[in-house]
Amino acid sequence: MTTAAEEPRPATPYGTPEAPRIAVRGEAHLEVDPEIARIGVTVMARGTDRRSALDDLTRRNATALDLIKTYGQAVEHLETGAFSISPELTKHGRGERIRAYHGRVHTTAELTDFTALGELTTRLADLDLTRVDGPFWALRPNSPAHRQARQQAVREAVQRAREYAEALGTTLAALVELADIGAENGERYATVASGRARSAAFVAAAEDSTAAPLDLEPQRQHVYAHVNARFTMAPPEL
Repeated sequence: MTTAAEEPRPATPYGTPEAPRIAVRGEAHLEVDPEIARIGVTVMARGTDRRSALDDLTRRNATALDLIKTYGQAVEHLETGAFSISPELTKHGRGERIRAYHGRVHTTAELTDFTALGELTTRLADLDLTRVDGPFWALRPNSPAHRQARQQAVREAVQRAREYAEALGTTLAALVELADIGAENGERYATVASGRARSAAFVAAAEDSTAAPLDLEPQRQHVYAHVNARFTMAPPEL
């Protein structure tokens, strides 16, 4: 008894003299503006005992979250990720003597208003022991750009097949198959190239100084789509 992995795959259908087959590939590449920008905010604290480190970390994390929330609807999504509090042992001496405690909380914010992005990023980076990473530009999973790329890839496949048929002095008859490339083995057929990460890590400046907002230019996103298409055509006069 053969397993599912050992079952023979169906043979690729071939055309006949009465119904010749054309197999083509359709491709599309779009360059569009990003829809969202993500930034990572890491708040840190260090204390000689666990309680002081936790207290400082809690206070700084609350300050960062309160600042982000003041931007209202410009922040579409906010979530806290990794949290850690770890002891630092002394390098010399016997026994497990603790020198200090290090705390860290990581938060991710997703913004749709890019005009507020530079100001928020700068204000977060100006907080005590706070690191800001990003922005990471992206499209939403349900972005219209994905649908537009898929439809353009299909139109390109039809046009390519029609040109082959016209070169033989005939016309297309019917569509036999239309499939995403890699649909049989689960590979992706469309990808979005996210913007390269830009990161910043600053320690707070003097209290009487205010840093100017960063000028962040959104990075264009690249959307690709690929399809395989098979058609039959009317028998050409060769």
